[in-house]
Amino acid sequence: MEKDIRILAIESSCDETAASVSVNGEIRSNIIASQIDIHRLYGGVVPEIASRNHLLNISAVVEHAVAESGLSLEDMDCVAVTHGPGLVGALLVGVSYAKALSYSLGCRFMGVNHMQSHISACFLAGARPPFICLVVSGGHTMIVNVKDYTEFELLGTTRDDAAGEAFDKVARVMGLEYPGGAKLDELAEKGDPFSISFPLAMLGEDNYDFSFSGLKSAVLSHLNTMKMKGEEYKKEDVCASFRRCVVEILTEKTVKAALSTGAERISVCGGVACNSLLRRELSRKAAENGMSFYVPERVYCSDNAAMVARAAYHKYLKGEFSDLSLNASPSLML
Repeated sequence: MEKDIRILAIESSCDETAASVSVNGEIRSNIIASQIDIHRLYGGVVPEIASRNHLLNISAVVEHAVAESGLSLEDMDCVAVTHGPGLVGALLVGVSYAKALSYSLGCRFMGVNHMQSHISACFLAGARPPFICLVVSGGHTMIVNVKDYTEFELLGTTRDDAAGEAFDKVARVMGLEYPGGAKLDELAEKGDPFSISFPLAMLGEDNYDFSFSGLKSAVLSHLNTMKMKGEEYKKEDVCASFRRCVVEILTEKTVKAALSTGAERISVCGGVACNSLLRRELSRKAAENGMSFYVPERVYCSDNAAMVARAAYHKYLKGEFSDLSLNASPSLML
């Protein structure tokens, strides 16, 4: 390589304002300003509030990331930014800032797909294409055949709720503090996963799609029935039983996809990849089938800019840049 490739990456698709600097794909800094404490008051992300806080945070976050990298803004070869999918107002803050910064520096500009970034977090964990990747978060659940660093084949996706969305909705009904998915996971570790029988939706169907709305409804129906009867129930057991079903569906479909495509490696990414049982079960199933398993560090599973920087590096090598007419694309597909 004749010259180092230095990339400043920005992420603002939801409620984390993040920036990262990479050199030849290696992460030099990864700064995240979280809004969890702000949105906890409302039990979920409020788009308008998220956008306003991105405006307040983005300059300081970028300055911090550049300073920690040991480089300067003038050293950057490219400014990359998430331009979709996500909350339109939040995306616009990042895209507008990145375009202005790229123009002022006279360097390359690049829009990056948020889903491609999550998959690229697996590269930070040592995964190398080809492999089967389970992308699972609050807004997305999909199985992707990662053929190359920038080549992806979507094998299956959710037909309704994403797995993370189902976790959060069940947690909210049970009165768990936001972010509910993480709290549910903690309680589930203390419960009996076979104490309640919930449906394993679409597990027997010959496809790689998911459906979690029925499972979510079954949990809510169970809780309502217990309430009407005036019967006590253990939150730990409900959480454990629900989590077991979600994880079994995710795991079985992912391994099935790997076996059918002949993949020797599987990986998982996205916010739900922080789930304790999911990490354990995918690791166990991979070992049973002679496959290697990769999962990013937890800081790279939730929204961050290091994954954007890594995705941008591989796009840079292919010459996949954007012009300054690029706009936010809240419904962008992989």
